[in-house]
Amino acid sequence: MTRILLTNDDGIHSAGLVALERALRAVGDVYVVAPAAEMSGASHSLTLARPLRIRQIDERHWTVDGTPTDCVTLALHKILQEDELPHVCASGINHGGNLGDDATYSGTVAGALEATILGVPGLAVSLVAREHFEFAEAAHFGLLAVRKILSEGLPEGSLLNINVPPGEIKGVRVTRQGIKNARPVITEHIDPRGKPYFWIGEQYYRSSAEEGTDYRAIEEGYVSITPLKSDMTDHNALSEIESWEYLASSEVLHT
Repeated sequence: MTRILLTNDDGIHSAGLVALERALRAVGDVYVVAPAAEMSGASHSLTLARPLRIRQIDERHWTVDGTPTDCVTLALHKILQEDELPHVCASGINHGGNLGDDATYSGTVAGALEATILGVPGLAVSLVAREHFEFAEAAHFGLLAVRKILSEGLPEGSLLNINVPPGEIKGVRVTRQGIKNARPVITEHIDPRGKPYFWIGEQYYRSSAEEGTDYRAIEEGYVSITPLKSDMTDHNALSEIESWEYLASSEVLHT
């Protein structure tokens, strides 16, 4: 029987996770290991400064008081038995998009990334909406993507970052990461004890996204599929930086 590990960064009670779990049951046994509370923006962080607690809800559901990365790590090495290890790990459905640079902040993407690093094919699914979250189409597409990964496989070390537009879907595009046009907005407030506290947000600027990017696909009503890897090496810059190193070494030798 096919086994699927499901996680997210919005927490165990997220409507997106519930919708995706319901859809994925058509493929096989779904094991849910998700954060006990929302961990949006946790990125690929691993909790090292405090102990973690696992709470089993039933035979297929667990919570971890940590990040999505913690959840996947504990699922594969502690929670699931060796004969229960998953064939694929799905993360999501996220409340909001994980496009362009935002993928680096995303706990949703990080859950799939951690699974991929640990040898389990991973995919992250996000619904690009700010309100009126209707997860049916995103869950259906998550199911199709899982079936395709199980039948075709993924290149070693690769995961799929899938963003689904709201409303009618025109089709699917394989894309590259775009660059977001935004700046941080920090608001300062005073708590009841007279001490300041801060909220970090973002202000986006409308611009025409480049052809071939995830942003463009979403703007035009297409599902965006972006293959990602944990290897963040800029391979195009290797030779240039190597020349810098050579020049620096020569300068040191002749000083």
